[in-house]
Amino acid sequence: MKTKSLFSLLAAAILFGSCSKSESSGGESTDGGSKYIVAVTPIASTGVADYLVTANSLDEGTVSILGNGIEQDGTYRYYLTTNNKFFSFLYGQGNPGAVTAYNLTEGKLKKLTNFQSETVAAFAAVKEDVLMTKMSRNLAAPTHTWYRVNTNSLSIVGEGSLNALELANNGEIGYFSWLTQVGNKVYAPFFCIQGSSFTTAYPNKAWVAVFSYPEMKLEKVFTDERTSYVGQYFTNGLGTVENGDIYAFSAANATSKVGDVTKITSTNPPAILRIASGTTEFDKNYFFNVAEISGGYNIVNWTYVGGNNFIVSSKKKQSDGTYSATTTIAAVNVVDKTFKIVSGLPKADEVKSFTQRNNYSKKDGKTGYIGVNLTSGESYVYKIDASAATATKGLKVEGGTITAIEHLD
Repeated sequence: MKTKSLFSLLAAAILFGSCSKSESSGGESTDGGSKYIVAVTPIASTGVADYLVTANSLDEGTVSILGNGIEQDGTYRYYLTTNNKFFSFLYGQGNPGAVTAYNLTEGKLKKLTNFQSETVAAFAAVKEDVLMTKMSRNLAAPTHTWYRVNTNSLSIVGEGSLNALELANNGEIGYFSWLTQVGNKVYAPFFCIQGSSFTTAYPNKAWVAVFSYPEMKLEKVFTDERTSYVGQYFTNGLGTVENGDIYAFSAANATSKVGDVTKITSTNPPAILRIASGTTEFDKNYFFNVAEISGGYNIVNWTYVGGNNFIVSSKKKQSDGTYSATTTIAAVNVVDKTFKIVSGLPKADEVKSFTQRNNYSKKDGKTGYIGVNLTSGESYVYKIDASAATATKGLKVEGGTITAIEHLD
């Protein structure tokens, strides 16, 4: 591990600035200042900025971005709530991105800071920090860079780099799908790539790297060959349940170059693995074959709702070995090994998209909320009961496409 001096990246590094005036969203809270935050991309045009609007309830009512909300600087935004602050990340697609932090003041979103960074493709709350990583796709320059931003001081407190070829030691770059705090360590599932094409010669293996924190020193990499890589690009494949066990999903959709064609070459099934509490190994006594139980579906994203239950986004495998473009929402219990398709959602041909990241759950063991964007142009938040595998229409969002649902006190 090679550590760089703080702020050594100069203009390309993270530079903080404070806003000259407060930017707030309208509306007062009815529960002591707590608000739901809904991120919305306007549907009237393309390449426009996302808006943040707040609501007192996700179960009913209507909110609109028209003449309302906070306009952000750019689209392709991703979100994180930690330490009672809401962070908005702009994915710069190779260019410098931006990170904006907010809190709630008298029921309104207030901008605390705004800063630029290199585009990061994985980030997570770790203790009182936000850990962010910029990753290389270049075999000739295989350096991943990480940054630690303290959520109290809103300042950089550390940065460093690592050689991505050393993660799997197979000649390919280890590319983190996400980062997760586990105790006083960071677990980083990764997949292997041969470069910017994201193809691999190793489509049937899962990897998780274990780092010390805050030093981010690589301590161990553990693997499994019963499925494929954990998570997805820009997607957290790990979920920690109440007893401390960690579950890891694999969509089993790694791709390789076959002649002139790039195709899915994972032959292992989509599955869920387990990492028993306090261990740094996959549990060889646990294997949840998702494809077998579900009748051919995989998992491409999930939201933990408590009680060993996850709300998952799934795709159905087709006869040519690819996965359908249609997303199916299902409820999964990782202990009982059940997969139930959720009823009560609009028909597939009526759905333009579901929110995939930043869905919200209060972790009561059954309840989660997802955004459902319809081909008609309407958008709603749906309440999912994972125990019953049912959905109920809730908050209507006018003027755009829902991209995230968060909660802030």
